[in-house]
Amino acid sequence: MQSLGLVPALDLETLDDLKRVVDATCDIDEVVEYKLGMHAVLHIGLFNAVKAIREFTEKPVIYDHQKAGADMPDSAGGFVRICGQTGISGLILFPVAGPTAVREFVTHSLNAGLDPVVGGHIPVPDYAISGGGYLADDTVDRIMALAADLGATHFVLPANEPENIQRRSEWLLTHVIEPVLYVTGIGPLGGSITESFQAARGISTRRAIIGRRICAAGDPHAATQTLADEMNRFA
Repeated sequence: MQSLGLVPALDLETLDDLKRVVDATCDIDEVVEYKLGMHAVLHIGLFNAVKAIREFTEKPVIYDHQKAGADMPDSAGGFVRICGQTGISGLILFPVAGPTAVREFVTHSLNAGLDPVVGGHIPVPDYAISGGGYLADDTVDRIMALAADLGATHFVLPANEPENIQRRSEWLLTHVIEPVLYVTGIGPLGGSITESFQAARGISTRRAIIGRRICAAGDPHAATQTLADEMNRFA
């Protein structure tokens, strides 16, 4: 049975804005989680941001601190412990610092009862070497393979690369039991719910992380409902 859902990305800088968006969207059934990012956490604090969300809903909250995965691997234990004390359910991590970073961040997250949502690619053209960037083109594949071996089941990919979503989804289906796939970059970055979910059709649990199309809308409720309708038409 497939499970499709929306994850509003609360990349907001004030407590009032965060509460406004959560209040406007938490009653929509298709909203299954919320994502907090660095902007909100730097201004508000992770504990305070989660506490504010809890004023309106008990839906899970994941924290997107993907850049922690580029830090020293021995920082993983303290980082995960602090995050776990706030009541979040998962961590988006891009452990690009190497295999030791993958092992440390994924293992500590799993041991703490948090879902490591593992990725390694952001949707900009010059990220990988083939586009003029610094990371090897197979970085994501190698990170995903090791993370899966360690027990990770949640992964995140850019929505604007449906060919890569399809290829990696096919790999997940043969290497991970009941994988969960998040896609990000819906809207301004060129991704779409329909195309990305279609590319990952074999994966039962799919989540679309959406920021500006919800948070920058004059009416976040209406904007989210429009996205929910799009997702439901696909389903």
